[in-house]
Amino acid sequence: MKQRSLLKWELNGIWVIFLLGSLFHFIYELTGSHAAAGAFFPINESVFEHLKMTFWPVVIWSAFSYRFLKANTYNFIVSRAAALFIMPIVILALFYGYTALTGWENVFIDILIFLLAVATGQMAGYWIITRKPLPLWLTGLSAILIITLGFGYIFFTYHPPHLPIFMDANTGSYGLPSK
Repeated sequence: MKQRSLLKWELNGIWVIFLLGSLFHFIYELTGSHAAAGAFFPINESVFEHLKMTFWPVVIWSAFSYRFLKANTYNFIVSRAAALFIMPIVILALFYGYTALTGWENVFIDILIFLLAVATGQMAGYWIITRKPLPLWLTGLSAILIITLGFGYIFFTYHPPHLPIFMDANTGSYGLPSK
């Protein structure tokens, strides 16, 4: 597969991930706040919960696109691991950066940060899948990191430490809302 076609996949992925992530923001509430849905969808307005809006959509997009790209790319798993780590880093750096400088939050800026994070992760992924094959151990390590990150999102949803990143900005609470 030519680099141009791979680039189209990654650019399309930006919009798919962005739209899925935006939809994910509302699904927990639409399920009637079902506790099991919290594993995959944001359960409150904490910064941590919003990071799931990148993780699970990237996993879904990757599973879909792998069927079409696997025979024509190198380093697919490594590229997905890089994207899954870069996106939250961009979100955290930009969100905490602008709120520290301004002293306020703005939902429009937050949405732009989300889009920029997804685009940055996808373009980093593109760069990696278009490189020469990386060592096989790096693919294995990347798969382990992706699985660990997924378990981390699930675990900390149900067992959040009392740190600012886990605090619901609207209620001051942590984790699943009390019923």
